[in-house]
Amino acid sequence: MKKINFRNLHRDLGYFYIGLIVSFAFSGLMMNHRESWHPDKYTTETKAIEIQLPEESKINEKFAEDLGKKLGIDDKMRRHMVKKGTFKISFEKHDVEIDIKTGKGEIVSFLKTPIISQFMSLHKNTSNFWIYYSDIFAISLIIIALTGTIMIKAGKFSWKNRGWKLAVAGVVFPLLFLILFG
Repeated sequence: MKKINFRNLHRDLGYFYIGLIVSFAFSGLMMNHRESWHPDKYTTETKAIEIQLPEESKINEKFAEDLGKKLGIDDKMRRHMVKKGTFKISFEKHDVEIDIKTGKGEIVSFLKTPIISQFMSLHKNTSNFWIYYSDIFAISLIIIALTGTIMIKAGKFSWKNRGWKLAVAGVVFPLLFLILFG
């Protein structure tokens, strides 16, 4: 039987998770920009509306659901919010945005983008199976990272001479970003 060492563990976990690593990276890129671009859905129709809204304190989940029905939207409501003077309601296949002051807005009807919407669900899924699988994946990434630190034993590119400095920079950079811009 072949001896299991860190190099083999690093290689095999890397091979096993390469698809998931690329999928998560792809999904993460799309999730980062979901406010300005909706990669998981494409618009099929946009319809202008004008609605008389109640005062903001009376806009609640019941109001949002009832408004959706009144507008002829029959799919499931996911969430609603008032943000920066705009009342937004997200449904499974529709988005509604209405200016609080004017009552003018639009209903956007859309379909899910094949494959891309499934990739994005990787970051949204909350099933117990997926949570446990993601935990195992996270632990495996830690193992891949740690075993990678000992791959080169000596020389100018080793952990001792160069690797630890890059690892510290890799920790410091996101911390600085969070402190300065968070």
